[in-house]
Amino acid sequence: MVAKVDRLARSQAFLSNLLAAGVDVRFCDLPQIEGPTGRFLLQQMMSVAELEAGLISARTKAALAAAKARGQRLGGFRGRAGTADDTARARTARSRQADEHAAALEPILQRIDPAGTASLRMVAAALSAEHIPTPSGRGAWTATAVARLRARVAST
Repeated sequence: MVAKVDRLARSQAFLSNLLAAGVDVRFCDLPQIEGPTGRFLLQQMMSVAELEAGLISARTKAALAAAKARGQRLGGFRGRAGTADDTARARTARSRQADEHAAALEPILQRIDPAGTASLRMVAAALSAEHIPTPSGRGAWTATAVARLRARVAST
């Protein structure tokens, strides 16, 4: 069931292959059309849809070419390129956030594994079981994430 003929496809070849394969298609915007007359009308409508798609494409390409010829920059604002200073500040901010997150999780880590001898997988499973969010806030705890957390807690 398709709402409109042009929503199924904009290619007459595609529709012809679909009909040749024996797919029963019904269109909400058309009365029930069957037989050779219905097939002819459907193919004519698809031809018009294909022509319309080609005209839209040609108009869009012409408009983009005209805008480019006028010197207009195409596409949205992508922001400015980051400098080395921006990168360093971002790295410092991420590191600070990671340290704060590790400090917040340290009491939970101490409660789960006071001696610090449990396997990384076991600690990860315990953190997941308690629904403690991961540093990224998505996904489940992994042994690698627990190892990084332990290392960050030890370094602070």
